[in-house]
Amino acid sequence: MNEQPIVFPHFNLKLKDFGKVAVMFGGSSAEREVSLSSGKAVLRGLLNMGVDAHAFDPAKQSLTELLTEKFERVVIMLHGRGGEDGSLQGALQQLNLPYSGSGVLGSALCMDKIRSKQVWQSLGLPTANYKIADKRSFDARSCGAIMTELGNEVMVKPAQEGSSIGMARVNSALQLETAIQDAFKYDDKVLIEQFVDGSEYTVSILNGKTLPSISMFTPRVFYDYTAKYQADSTVYRCPSGLSEVLETTLGELALEAYEALDGSGWGRVDFMQDKLGRFYLLEANTVPGMTEKSLLPLAAKQSGMSFDELSLAVLATTEMSK
Repeated sequence: MNEQPIVFPHFNLKLKDFGKVAVMFGGSSAEREVSLSSGKAVLRGLLNMGVDAHAFDPAKQSLTELLTEKFERVVIMLHGRGGEDGSLQGALQQLNLPYSGSGVLGSALCMDKIRSKQVWQSLGLPTANYKIADKRSFDARSCGAIMTELGNEVMVKPAQEGSSIGMARVNSALQLETAIQDAFKYDDKVLIEQFVDGSEYTVSILNGKTLPSISMFTPRVFYDYTAKYQADSTVYRCPSGLSEVLETTLGELALEAYEALDGSGWGRVDFMQDKLGRFYLLEANTVPGMTEKSLLPLAAKQSGMSFDELSLAVLATTEMSK
C-alpha cells in the first residue's frame, strides 16, 4: 500500500512522501473539547491509512518539539483561537513546517466574522445586514435603535469564536443588551446580525472543489453548540434537497466567498436561505469539525469518500504550504 500513488486533484503522492506527521489538537481555546474529538478521529484515520502520524497538543507541548522530534508536516485540528486564527500558521511558517489548510491571512480573515462580512460586502456578495458592538465604546442605550434598524430580530455573535459559543438569538432591546454583554466575555467585538428566517445550509470545500451541500434543522432556538455536538434531535440532509441548479449556484457562491477571504486547501462555508429563496453568507471555517457529528465528513461520505480517505486528503493540503 505504501508504494501506491495517492492521486488528489493537484498532487501525486506516496505515503512515504508525507514523512512524520504531527496531528495537532486540543489547545487552550474555548473549543478544546471539540478539537480533542476531531483530532483523535483524524489521527485514527491517518494511522488506518498507514501514515506515520502522532498526536500533538500545543497546550501541553512546546512547538519547538516539532523540530526536536523531527516532524515533517502538521495537520491542524485546533478549532478557534490559537489554531484557526493565523497565529499558529505564522509560527509554523517560521519553523519552515508545511501545515494543512489556509495560510495566515486566510485563517485570520475567516476566523473574524466581522472582517469576513466586510470583505464579502465590498465584493457585492450576499450577507445579512449587521452592526458592530465594541466593548470599549458600547452604549446600551443604542440597543433599541439597533433592533429597529435590523428588523427586531437578530443574532449576536462574538467576532472570533466558533461552535456557536457565546451566540444568542434575541428579539428585544433588553435581550440584546444582555446578549451583547454575555458575548463580551468571549470577545471585545461583537457582531449583531439581522436574523434570516429560513433554512440553513453548509457547503464543504476540499482542494478547490465543493462537496454536496447539507441542510440542517434543529427544534432549538438556533443551531447552537448543543444542537451541533450533543443533541440527537438535530436533522441533517445530504443531499440537502436543493435542485441541481441551486446546488450549483450555492457551490459557486461558497467557492467565491472562501477564495475572497484567501481560504485554501479545505474548509466550509455556512449559509441561510430566506423564504424567498435568497442565500446569505454567514461565515467561513478553515478548520471544520471532524467529529462523528460533523458536517464535512457527512458531505465527503455522500461523495463516496471514507473518513480515513478524507483525513488523508486533508493531510495532502500540506503540500500547498510547502
